Amino acid sequence: QVQLVESGGGLVQAGGSLRLSCAASGNIFSIRTMGWYRRAPGKSRELVALISSEGLTNYADSVKGRFTIARENGKNTVYLQMNSLKPEDTAVYYCKIQHGSYDYWGQGTQVTVSS
Repeated sequence: QVQLVESGGGLVQAGGSLRLSCAASGNIFSIRTMGWYRRAPGKSRELVALISSEGLTNYADSVKGRFTIARENGKNTVYLQMNSLKPEDTAVYYCKIQHGSYDYWGQGTQVTVSS
């Protein structure tokens, strides 16, 4: 079994920055893609950023140039550095990992950007 623990959410003013972390623990042997998703109030969950086991990244158009995803394989951790935050970035952010044949999700962390 694999558990994910997220941290780093909070309240920030527009233009500010936050860094989210997601650490995986448990019986881990092979993490493939790691990613961040978000669900804004009244909207469906959407992809924010992905990073492959080789370090290849993919971003939603809405966050390109502002957000950076990174992973630290030795710590089984994925990060999301969020800069130049906008009120429309307000959402619950979830991490997801592909481990073996399964996807695992974090519990979510709230990010609120005030105008």
